[in-house]
Amino acid sequence: MRLRHPTGRIVHLGYEITPRPARRVAQVIGQLDTYAAVRTMIGADSLGVSLWLPPALAAALATGARIRTRLRAELDARRLEVVTLSGLSFDEENGSPFIEGGGERSEPDDGENDPQPGWNQPARREYTLDLARVLVDLLPDDAVRGAVSTIGLAPKADWDEETAKTGAGILRRLSGGLADIAWQTGRAVRVGFHTASGYAVDSPEETVAALARIDKDRLGVRLDLDHVTRTWDDPVAGLEMLTDSGLSIIEVRLTAAPGPRLDAWRAALATLLGPDGPQTEYLTLAPHVDDPSAEQIASDLAYLRAELAALGLAPENEPCPAR
Repeated sequence: MRLRHPTGRIVHLGYEITPRPARRVAQVIGQLDTYAAVRTMIGADSLGVSLWLPPALAAALATGARIRTRLRAELDARRLEVVTLSGLSFDEENGSPFIEGGGERSEPDDGENDPQPGWNQPARREYTLDLARVLVDLLPDDAVRGAVSTIGLAPKADWDEETAKTGAGILRRLSGGLADIAWQTGRAVRVGFHTASGYAVDSPEETVAALARIDKDRLGVRLDLDHVTRTWDDPVAGLEMLTDSGLSIIEVRLTAAPGPRLDAWRAALATLLGPDGPQTEYLTLAPHVDDPSAEQIASDLAYLRAELAALGLAPENEPCPAR
């Protein structure tokens, strides 16, 4: 779903499809009908969805033009748009660790017992580049860029000076791979590192320090707004710290159940979508209940659209409301 900011810029609103084990593209396609029903319920011309593709399926899609074409055709038939993909989890069996209740399931305890390859391991780079190769073919015809999300580098306990040095080389090669994809396809994909407790990308100070030397043209932050308003003392000041450091907020993940700190949540959202222009191009609405029904998804979208309308955002084909 495309929303127009009062400045005229477009912000893409998508719904995060709750990850389920999917080893074949047919299983991904089987999840799409619910979201097509939601699109009809809310009367939208199109609905954005954010997909999670596990590593083996991402690799198969990256090398298989025919199955990419099939997936794109199934999305088009349901009038669903994909401009973001999630690359947070390597867990082929259980999906993403960041889905239940809008929170962060199975977070590492300072790095203990975390099965996820971090950004000091080449497998993480290859998975992310596979997703980027897939995304450029799933983007709508008029889109020139998209985004892939990934974990916040690694659990804090694992991201020491030595692994950070190794990770820096891997991140440079990630930027080079993204540049090659842009040169070959004419479409840019940027990667956002997800803010989460227990990871190197967490508080504003930790995020700025951990991402100080990345390629800021292609890499940035995937901000979990609910996490930010729960754990940052001053979310607005934290956001200003990120942007003052030159970091881009590539994608914002949020739920329609922001919890007791609603005022802080609204203040952060207003900062991100202020009158000078949106600081992000992608908003991803995550489920806050397990296995949401089409009715629940439609209700969540209605809630968030009302919050965004209060900030002056409206569907692309409608005038922006007076503020």
